[in-house]
Amino acid sequence: MNLVCDEYYASSPDPISGPVDPGQQPDRCQTDAVSSRSSLFLLYGSLCSGILSAITSPKLGALSDRFGRKKLLVFTTTGALLGEILTILAAKYPQTVHANWILVGYALDGLAGSFIVGMALAHSYATDCTPPQKRNVAFGYFHACLFTGIAVGPVVAGYVINERARYVGKTQAVLLVFYIALACHVFFILFVNFLVPESLSAKRQEAARQRHREEKERNGPSDWINQLRNINLLAPLKILWPTGPGTSSALRRNLILLAATDTITFGVAMGAMGVVVIYTNLQFGWQELESGRFVSVVNSARVLTLLVALPIVSRLVRGKNGTRKQRNTGSDLFDLSLIRFAVFFDTVGYLAYALSRNGALFMLSGTVAAVGGIGSPALGSALTKHVPPDRVGQLLGATGLLHALARVLGPTVFNGIYSATVSSYRQTVFVCLAITFGAAFVLSWFIRPYGKHTAYFPNSRC
Repeated sequence: MNLVCDEYYASSPDPISGPVDPGQQPDRCQTDAVSSRSSLFLLYGSLCSGILSAITSPKLGALSDRFGRKKLLVFTTTGALLGEILTILAAKYPQTVHANWILVGYALDGLAGSFIVGMALAHSYATDCTPPQKRNVAFGYFHACLFTGIAVGPVVAGYVINERARYVGKTQAVLLVFYIALACHVFFILFVNFLVPESLSAKRQEAARQRHREEKERNGPSDWINQLRNINLLAPLKILWPTGPGTSSALRRNLILLAATDTITFGVAMGAMGVVVIYTNLQFGWQELESGRFVSVVNSARVLTLLVALPIVSRLVRGKNGTRKQRNTGSDLFDLSLIRFAVFFDTVGYLAYALSRNGALFMLSGTVAAVGGIGSPALGSALTKHVPPDRVGQLLGATGLLHALARVLGPTVFNGIYSATVSSYRQTVFVCLAITFGAAFVLSWFIRPYGKHTAYFPNSRC
């Protein structure tokens, strides 16, 4: 936002665009014009990363089956690492490295699959090591760890910026946070590469490579022009519409509705992420510290919901041995109740965002919406219960593609709405977000509980 602000005043002279005390820089940047331009910049970044990750995600997922999860995790993190480097260069040398180089960083992150592939690979790793009846618990732990990081990171960054800004200035203080992020990425790459064991045995990797070679031989040789011509980016979605023996219209309906609900909730979360930061900066005058506190409070509520409330409720409803008795033939009523409960709280929370006129109420609205954090692992678990174990990876590849597309459409639509309405009724975007969640809530009521027609049988095909 600071870079966009500087560029705005450099290209569009304004009565207040003369020399400004660095301590007053945030006031100069808290205008509708700068807020709108910042929203559009985030939109362009999401487009660069989202479109490219939609193309590469299924391919990287398939490569992980043939060459192991570790190598692809390192590759994906390297893309984020390069993005951090370009951001640091653009902030440190703004006269030499234009802010648009940050968009190149988004593109490199997208080519490497972005965090979407990272989460899919983590889930694939858990699938390799975890029995089906415990997989939903593992997914929940992954989401809890994700939200813990999101909760702790921003508030630490806010305090670092506030403390360091007294000695080195605002820009250098912000840069320190990016240096810390860079170090974290380097540490993660080294940790995964040297200390984390590979979940896929060499035998399973070789078997996957052999199947891939056989498929290529059956398809026959072709030059690269024909290969490009035959590329079908939507091919991984075939698993959501299975046909043949062992399938049914009820199964197809459940898979489509679950995938649609999952994609909508993910797309709304992605679309709201950047808008919330820009909106609170303009509406309440929040800086890094206040924004960090907000993100920490909201995600701490998500973590408590996932690690405390959800296990307790599951134990009360299903009992101590409920997981063992649970059938792997579609979602049960408890799964569906969790999904509907989560989406309902998301809807209420975003509607409260639109009605909140002070920072305290806005933060309270965030904690209400945070209860909906149980929706993602519940949806992921419900989806995997509709397919046999040997198709879970294929299913996660399909949902990864949908998430990548949602990452493009969500920020595109909602950042565009905010940019267009910031000067008239800037809460319009939250009304639209609440309506979108409401649509997902309605869809969830058409999903049916398990039965002999709502899951794959071993002789089914795609």
